[in-house]
Amino acid sequence: MTKAQHQVSAAERALLVGVGWKRAPRFPGMPAGEQGRESLLELVELARSAGAEIAGTVFQVRDTADPATLVGRGKLDEIRTEATAYKAPLIIFDSNLSPMQQRNIEEATERRVIDRTQLILDIFARHARSREGQLQVELAQLNYMLPRLTGKGTAMSRLGGKSGAGGAGGAGGGAGRIGVRGPGEKKLETDRRRIRDRVRKIQTSIDDVRKQRALRREARNAVPLGTIALVGYTNAGKSTLFNALSRAEVLVSSRMFATLDPTIRALRLPSNRRVLVSDTVGFIRDLPKGLLTAFRATLEEVQEAALILHVSDVSNPHHDELDEEVEKILRELGVTGRPRLRVLNKMDRLSPEDRRIVTNGTEEKAGHEGAPVLVSALTGEGIEELLRRMDAEMPTDPVVTLSMRLPLAEGRTLALVHALGRVLHSEVEDSHMRIDAEIPESIAKRLRLNNFTAKGTSRHARS
Repeated sequence: MTKAQHQVSAAERALLVGVGWKRAPRFPGMPAGEQGRESLLELVELARSAGAEIAGTVFQVRDTADPATLVGRGKLDEIRTEATAYKAPLIIFDSNLSPMQQRNIEEATERRVIDRTQLILDIFARHARSREGQLQVELAQLNYMLPRLTGKGTAMSRLGGKSGAGGAGGAGGGAGRIGVRGPGEKKLETDRRRIRDRVRKIQTSIDDVRKQRALRREARNAVPLGTIALVGYTNAGKSTLFNALSRAEVLVSSRMFATLDPTIRALRLPSNRRVLVSDTVGFIRDLPKGLLTAFRATLEEVQEAALILHVSDVSNPHHDELDEEVEKILRELGVTGRPRLRVLNKMDRLSPEDRRIVTNGTEEKAGHEGAPVLVSALTGEGIEELLRRMDAEMPTDPVVTLSMRLPLAEGRTLALVHALGRVLHSEVEDSHMRIDAEIPESIAKRLRLNNFTAKGTSRHARS
């Protein structure tokens, strides 16, 4: 006799709860609560990214939130019944719960309850690899945990009130009511003090990291390389596009927040200008403010970027709404006035009809400022056009056209002009080389090419 082996899932079973509101829809024709349903579908992907097994979902449309339980007592009974039927020990709410709401729901359902913020923090904690990312996640987790610390039993019992006559109290320092004397909330207070101390230490460490990043940025600025930052909604294909542009080997995954720590690579544009491209953390709707604050050091790459590539998943039917969520975060970061290039990614996923509609809409905007670029980072379609547009939109270190006459003895300078610029025409005149070239302004200054500028512009020079 042999026992049959069964595959046992180690993932925690979770019941997901979403709430929609009967408020005016953002887009005409959208049914009441539709945004809540879309957010619940997104919560499913978030929970899977955290390693949960989805047991089922519950959705409710309400006028307003119940201050004690968010969903009301009647709905809580239904949630408890569903969790029991699905054998789910964990309930995840799509909304952000107050500490009181979380405690009340846990007592009513007799299940562990977490909200959207706690779920996102868990995903970030799983994916943080660098020391900086780990510090930022821990800071956000501690700030989230601090107001939610509670306790029960003798370890957390309250100290009796000093209602007796002065000096008549025994041990404990007062003649309080019988049966209420206890050791006091010492453990709770100690935990809070430890958390506050740890928060201060982490903030100091993050400040040190920020200073180190500033020093590295200054070192990069010594060689004037502009920075291009990729931003977009999570799972918009930024990492795939980053790899296609820079030939890097950044992790590509369909799971949300698979890429957390920023990655920077050098890239040469068609004009031979070298720039730095930064892949940043993906944005998400209702991103917790604590996370936005904690990851400000990482998002400094966006704030310092000379050009921002806003990557959208054009195959997502709600990509306009998701782009608006990205716009909200960019406004909070104070970079709305920064030069920006819109990139519509995942063109390969569109049907022929949708592709025609998107292409026609883009052609109408062609030549206008802010016209989007259509690409497929997976197949490489549109990458060359994107590089050309990045070159044209990049505001720092402009390309200048020079007509020069260099001595042939300046072999090193001649070699660097060919290597770092684009030679339009060259011919030998006696012991000199006549060159018309397009070259980044910073390189021209560093090589002191103005010393060799010929009087007048050659007929071969580009206007």
